[in-house]
Amino acid sequence: MNSTSTHPPQTNVGMMLVISAPSGTGKSTLIRRLTAEFSAFTFSVSCTTRAPRPGEVDGREYHFLTREEFELRRDENFFAEWAEVHGNLYGTPRQTTMDLLANGRDVIFDIDVQGARQIKNNMGQGCYVFVFPPSREALEARLNGRGTDSEATIIRRLAAARDEIADSRWFDHWIVNDNLNLAYEQLRAIYVAEKTKPAYQESWQAALIRQWGIS
Repeated sequence: MNSTSTHPPQTNVGMMLVISAPSGTGKSTLIRRLTAEFSAFTFSVSCTTRAPRPGEVDGREYHFLTREEFELRRDENFFAEWAEVHGNLYGTPRQTTMDLLANGRDVIFDIDVQGARQIKNNMGQGCYVFVFPPSREALEARLNGRGTDSEATIIRRLAAARDEIADSRWFDHWIVNDNLNLAYEQLRAIYVAEKTKPAYQESWQAALIRQWGIS
C-alpha cells in the first residue's frame, strides 16, 4: 500500500464517517490507520466527564469536563449527541461538527451505538459502520489480554457488547475484525466509495454545469 497521505478529490461538503464497535474490537486501531492514510479527515473530539488516562491530552483525545460543566452544556443543546456509558457522560459538540462539514472536512466519529443513533437522528447524514469481534470468546480474550480492566469491568463490557451487537442492524456497513489487514481494507473501501456519492461532489457538479451546460 502506498504510505503517502492521500485523499479523494476536494469537495465543498464534508462527510461524516461514524464507526461503532464493542470495546476491545480493534476499532481505534482501524481508525488510526484510516486517518494516517487520508489527510481529509478531522477527528471528532468529544467531551467527557471521565478522568484522563495516562498520555491523554485535553482537547486531543477528549475535552475533559466536570459533570456539572457537561450537564450545563447538555441543557443548552450544545451536543449533537450525548450518552452515559459505564457511569461517565460523553457528548459531541454540534456546531463544531457542522462548521467542519461546511468547510469541506471529513469528520470521523469513534463513538458508541447509542451516540451513533442520536447523531443519525439529529444530523440526518453520514455513513455508519459497525465493527464486530470475530466471536464472543475472541472479544473476552482480547479484553483479558489488555490487562487494564478488572474482572467486573470485563463482565460489564461483554454485557454492553451484547446490547450493541443486538442494535447493529441499522448501520450502513458491517465489518468483522478477524483479520486486521482485511478489516482495514474493507473500511478503506467503504470510505472511498462513499466519497463518490453526488452529495459530496458539489465542486464536480459545478464543473459539469460549466462544461456541459447542464442545469
